[in-house]
Amino acid sequence: MIDDLPCTLYLLAHDEAAEAPYDRSRAALLVRAAALIDLAMRGRLEEHAGTVTVSGTEPTGNPVLDRVLRDAAHGHSWKHLVRRHRTHTLTDAEDRLIAAGLLTAKAPRTRFGTRRLSVTDRAVPAALRARLSAVLHWDGAVRDIPAADAALLALAAAGGVRSVVSRQDQKTFRARIDTCTASLAAFAPGLEKAVRALPTTMIAAQGGMGGS
Repeated sequence: MIDDLPCTLYLLAHDEAAEAPYDRSRAALLVRAAALIDLAMRGRLEEHAGTVTVSGTEPTGNPVLDRVLRDAAHGHSWKHLVRRHRTHTLTDAEDRLIAAGLLTAKAPRTRFGTRRLSVTDRAVPAALRARLSAVLHWDGAVRDIPAADAALLALAAAGGVRSVVSRQDQKTFRARIDTCTASLAAFAPGLEKAVRALPTTMIAAQGGMGGS
């Protein structure tokens, strides 16, 4: 089972009826942010005076994370890295899930369309959504939530992934979601800020601003 954050986030954001992520532009930013968070949690990305730096020289062995790690080697901010090459990261996550047998690909319906992707076992994303729903509704402290689950909840809420965090959940558990987002500052203060800025970043990206 693949359990890195970008691939997990992709499965959470996948819309089986559409044979694609619920919103490809938004999903690209979320998957990219998930990859950066994953690398920060592994201690491979650090922040110094607002600039992201790479720690260590060995590859992770994960093709999605390794490409993001190479992108981070030139002293950018978290916000810049979230937008940089995000469509490549989304495609890399899809390719990794296809290679693992968790997605199957079919040709696009139109000449200029994107390939259609189906989950091979719908129980997998269903189990992931149930796990995060249980964490969201649990009455325990956020500090006792696994860091990966807290990050996934923060991203799902920021990106409007309604299959994970419904509009009602967003209102009811606002404080809990906010605390999950704040927990990212333990890895890098700028990472928390970049995730909080995702809704605005998504609007700008859909308007044609930002790198691909």
